[in-house]
Amino acid sequence: MSLARMEVYEEEFRHLESSLRRLRLDANAKAVFLIDRNGQHIAAAGDTDQFDSTSLASLTAGNVAATDGLAKLIGEREFSVLFHEGQRDHIHISIVARRAILLVIFDERSSLGLVRLRVKRASSEMDRVFEQMDQKAEMGFQGEAEPSPFSEITDEDIDALFSE
Repeated sequence: MSLARMEVYEEEFRHLESSLRRLRLDANAKAVFLIDRNGQHIAAAGDTDQFDSTSLASLTAGNVAATDGLAKLIGEREFSVLFHEGQRDHIHISIVARRAILLVIFDERSSLGLVRLRVKRASSEMDRVFEQMDQKAEMGFQGEAEPSPFSEITDEDIDALFSE
């Protein structure tokens, strides 16, 4: 998969944020982050202020990349779910639509089983949002984007503007 830059449109961004907020509540997580495979923070929900989101996003993408390397070494395409258990906090990492990383930070108020269940539903929602983004991007490449506001200006308009 190419690590090309991802464009997130406003409407789809709102849908992604809504999915993240619902996931955080349903999984009883501390925070949820959506990160692109390049390590760029896309969106988040929950108690995110206590985390350095830039470092977290970068390190999470690195973790996924390293794990992808391990998967290939043993003949797997990828490991789509990762779990790190700490004394207080735990991290669940999953791949969404083969292009983004969903990071859920949770503690003893939740369980791995609950997080996995809720992540599965949220991932399905986000897959649909990413499909919508693909369709919009494809339409833009076919020339169906809005016309330039300058397309109606003629040479005569420009001459008239500067001749006065």
